Amino acid sequence: MKLFAAAVVIASYIANVTAHATFQQMWVNGVDQGSYCVRLPVNNNPVTSVTSNDIACNAGAAASANLCSVKPGDKITVEMHQQPGSRTCTQEAIGGAHYGPLIVYMAAVSNAKTAVGSDAGWFKVSEIGLVSNNPNYYGSQVLNNNCGHYTFTLPAVKPGNYLLRAEVIALHVASSVGGAHDPGILYTLWMSSKSYTIPGPSSVYGSTSPTPVTTAYPTTATWNTSLQPTTVPTTPVATAIPAA
Repeated sequence: MKLFAAAVVIASYIANVTAHATFQQMWVNGVDQGSYCVRLPVNNNPVTSVTSNDIACNAGAAASANLCSVKPGDKITVEMHQQPGSRTCTQEAIGGAHYGPLIVYMAAVSNAKTAVGSDAGWFKVSEIGLVSNNPNYYGSQVLNNNCGHYTFTLPAVKPGNYLLRAEVIALHVASSVGGAHDPGILYTLWMSSKSYTIPGPSSVYGSTSPTPVTTAYPTTATWNTSLQPTTVPTTPVATAIPAA
């Protein structure tokens, strides 16, 4: 199987914020692939319109000539940071009270190197939303606990070329129409809601966010932040597919 990671993380419907984030690196089974097969956006500005083609792969995302090879059952980790090229754990991956869900989509394409993300048929493979409601704690905060890393298991998709899209939706200005459209985005973050509906379709592979617990969510990292690299490898180990 081939996988091409299309980079996009959006802070949905935000015109002015102090911190955003983008999907910049990827890991396969704990092996750092860096940005080898990632379409990197030109900056960390959010996409603020759901009608824009940029919603798929962010604005100005550069094409990648490389592919990464994965198979069903592999552990895929997306890595997000505020600033381009950053891999620091001393700064939150997405800060400034940008609380909200993290969602991962995939799309089967004929050629992952040239496919247009806005034309692809995306399906959801993983999500994490409101994980605790006492107090409220969201997927973006879990991401921050883990130095911008989020890991999911690749489902049993058919062999072929795919795009991978990771998205964070910040909900802090999502309380009015015009700042949001979807029920999972049109949401008053600052109310003590006990539940939250993640936007988008249900996962066809049954991967859903856990039911919110009624106790404080543990903030201990599950990612080993002491092993976090400070540089980006130019060639990944084991999973690289040589350019044709």
